[in-house]
Amino acid sequence: MPFLFTLPTTSHLSFPNHLQSDTHPSLILAATTYRGVLRDVLKKHKRLPPSSQASNLSIVLSSITDYLPYLFALDAGLNASFVSSQQLLVTLEKGLEVEWRPSLAASTPGRESARAKGQSLEFEIAFVLSTLAYTYSLLARTQIRILFGQVTPTADQRTTAITSATRSLLSASSIHNFLLSRSEQSLNPLSVAECTSSVFGGLESLALAEATLLAVLKDDPYPAAVAQERNKNDTEWMIKSPEIPKVRAHLFARLCIAAADHASRAHGMLVNLNTIDRMLVRYLDDLRRTARAKACRFLAIDADLSGKTGDAIAWLRIGKKELGFATWRSDEGHKSKGLAKLKKDWTDKREDRKIEKDSEWGMDAGRLEEGRVIEMLDKKWTKQNETVNYQAVPPTEPLLAAMPSGREIHSPKTFEVPILDSEILSRMKAPPSPNEALYRGDITDSEDDEDPRYEKDTVPSVGAFPGAKAELHPSGDAYY
Repeated sequence: MPFLFTLPTTSHLSFPNHLQSDTHPSLILAATTYRGVLRDVLKKHKRLPPSSQASNLSIVLSSITDYLPYLFALDAGLNASFVSSQQLLVTLEKGLEVEWRPSLAASTPGRESARAKGQSLEFEIAFVLSTLAYTYSLLARTQIRILFGQVTPTADQRTTAITSATRSLLSASSIHNFLLSRSEQSLNPLSVAECTSSVFGGLESLALAEATLLAVLKDDPYPAAVAQERNKNDTEWMIKSPEIPKVRAHLFARLCIAAADHASRAHGMLVNLNTIDRMLVRYLDDLRRTARAKACRFLAIDADLSGKTGDAIAWLRIGKKELGFATWRSDEGHKSKGLAKLKKDWTDKREDRKIEKDSEWGMDAGRLEEGRVIEMLDKKWTKQNETVNYQAVPPTEPLLAAMPSGREIHSPKTFEVPILDSEILSRMKAPPSPNEALYRGDITDSEDDEDPRYEKDTVPSVGAFPGAKAELHPSGDAYY
């Protein structure tokens, strides 16, 4: 959590070959230059190892925000609109040919999805803004990485990380909402699977669900206590046990139910789209399960604070069922099943290794982590209930019927279209210099399809070790 998006890449596009402006002749060339920079940044980002991509996100974000004002200026010029009190006139001389490689499209395992081709500026705007939204989601993922590291963060570090991540997710949600409104108002909607109203709406709900759960995580002490208990480098337990302050359990439960509703809405929009990557669909289902399990846990905490230990244990059992986990404790003898416990320990260690390597951690939307918290509370309360003051555990069906409705905490933000500065736009009235060449970038389009492990213009021999050069057999007619 949040979802691990893959950033799209694009091929070279020269706007002067397709567009012309009589009012601002230099605008077309400037837009091409900034687009070329973005294209290079995205392709270089794709070639970085996963551990280095997080630190490169700020460069991606900067290149997109630099390009967007010029892109929207072109869009305004095609509609003869005003930008910074100046009228822009851009004419289409020849049909645009835009190519982007989608990142959410379903593809054969081990192979990239084919490039999507568009013939309008709307196609370009949709992919650039989607890439910006994915970048914000990845930034949020990077910002909360500190919560799961080897060093236990302080309370201030924890609050700062969650606040920054929430801000990034709300920005991503506003962009998806803007694209959804733009798609619904368009007379010629895009035919690419990644740029449909269903996908934009689903991704908006996904970002809202993740932001809502982060609002709960900021004041939820239990995941931090479990992480601290599992952290081998933490020695604070030698001095004092983790403090678990009282929480506004019923309010947090309603917030989690609202997050589950957002995740369920997103899952419903995308589950029947066969052109969308199944990993995203599975993540949405896991996110819905996790949010509902969190709601059950907070309702259990609320019951325990009221002295109803039996109801609390029943709510925890509902939470386990929501997560879809097999019961780790036998209902009869309360003894851990051997194979189930072994599998659980192996799964925990595998997820911990993913966090250490900063790879694809959290792709279960926090489902495993929530299972750990529920298991901790289940052991604690079951022991208290059996030794101190026994209360019968009621059936779960009446409790489920009494589950409260959700409550929203975030109001949707409005995406503000970036506008080119008036002074910069005035300089675009001058014609481009004859010596000013188009920026084509450092990477050719053909290199995008090559595996960076292999050198260019070399083909490994059949049966050779991956990465072996073709020069091992320079002659094609050698005799053996």
